[in-house]
Amino acid sequence: MAQLNSLMKDTAIYGLSSIVGRFLNYLLVPLYTHYMPRESGDYGVSTNVYAYTALILVLLTFGMETTLFRFANDEGRVSGSSQGKAYPHWPDTVFTTAFATVGTLTALFLLLLFGLITPIAEQLGYAAHPDYLLMMGVVVAMDALQAIPFSFLRFQKRAIRFATLKLLFIGLNIGLNLLYFVVLGKTSVFYVFFINLLCTGFISLLFIPELFKIHWHFDGALLRRMLSYSWPILVLGIAGILNQVADKILFPLVYPDAAEANVQLGIYGGCVKIAMIMAMITQAFRYAYEPIVFAKSKDADKNEYYATAMKYFLIFTLLAFLAVVGYMPLLQYIIGAGYREGLGVVPIVMAAEIMMGVYFNLSFWYKLIDKTLYGAVFSLIGCAVLLAVNLLFIPQYSYWACAWGGVAGYGTAMVLSYVIGQQKNPINYPMKEMGVYVLLTAALFGGMKAAEQVLPAWGQLLVNTLLILLFTAYLVKKDLPLKNLPYVGRYFR
Repeated sequence: MAQLNSLMKDTAIYGLSSIVGRFLNYLLVPLYTHYMPRESGDYGVSTNVYAYTALILVLLTFGMETTLFRFANDEGRVSGSSQGKAYPHWPDTVFTTAFATVGTLTALFLLLLFGLITPIAEQLGYAAHPDYLLMMGVVVAMDALQAIPFSFLRFQKRAIRFATLKLLFIGLNIGLNLLYFVVLGKTSVFYVFFINLLCTGFISLLFIPELFKIHWHFDGALLRRMLSYSWPILVLGIAGILNQVADKILFPLVYPDAAEANVQLGIYGGCVKIAMIMAMITQAFRYAYEPIVFAKSKDADKNEYYATAMKYFLIFTLLAFLAVVGYMPLLQYIIGAGYREGLGVVPIVMAAEIMMGVYFNLSFWYKLIDKTLYGAVFSLIGCAVLLAVNLLFIPQYSYWACAWGGVAGYGTAMVLSYVIGQQKNPINYPMKEMGVYVLLTAALFGGMKAAEQVLPAWGQLLVNTLLILLFTAYLVKKDLPLKNLPYVGRYFR
């Protein structure tokens, strides 16, 4: 219970930076959708370019974030060199090797981007605005370099420092956006990318003192071991990020009306922002959970711990699902009126995000036994399903195909990981208990949709609040007595 409380505490800290940050970023959505009208397609351009940068970021980090945890926790602390030399600052050696790898890949990427910017911009449909790609190329390069120090902060369990830097970036980003769009009256997507460049550069400078504290030591033999471990994670990461952004990359390429493509993509991109509460929870959980999993891998009760963590992850993501759907009459105002016609995709996208989070929880069985190739295979199959759904159905069903493609892709990878994992490294997940929560959520969701058909907005909010409280009451009764909560539990009997 002590380690579970530690997980909950760290998840709360990481969640604060993620959820507060994403909430503040939500303030930018009405800003952008007001100052960049739907007809301009600028919000669609932003959605498309950020999808490319997300994919490139995975390529440049090369799976080194997870790899750092795996090797920094190596109790032998031996490099694997012919001398079998043990280093007194072993985590720093792992950090150095990972940082050098990402730095080399980043340098090569920038050389290619700046050297071939004209043909790249023409192929991607940005021949008139290569500056968009150059700015975001530099941003993603700095993000890749920051990824390793951020991971090292998580390894060191410095959640406060991690959250502070993340929130500082977000605060600066929001402040500059308000200055440019509201005060100065700018309307172009150019300023979205320019502001991101300024803010990312500033945060990069703040890591310089951290880097001076590192005992730098590169180990070639260690690098070979790390690359052997990380390349399947890279494949897994590519497939995973494609599951998230392939629809936004493919949409302008396959939608039959090229002039309308960015408009429709902008509607989808705006509505997906509301669904991202699920991504926040998953990300916060991952930041806290990943270091603990590797640290706990040799404990006798590890499987029981993993099963319990899975159960509570599912419970709280289902609660978040109900909260977002239930308060949609209010949350819809996050986006501009011209974009709200796509709000029906929000529950579908959130369901896909829950599946992705479950898949992440299931993924540790192959990471812990150094069989990351399994994850690459599962993710590639899931990605293939997603791509097929998008390619086949976007021309006819527009962004609805994007939403259902995510469910199909994540669902496939999730089922494969569970079935094979139970054969290779069985964990007794509480399937019956989790199934009850899923069924309860489905029933309450049905009630919310029924209320939507017959009640005004205030009536929907009242009914939906009662349904959410019903779920919460069941949770407290069955699985989360208030006295067990960290910090506040002492106030309850």
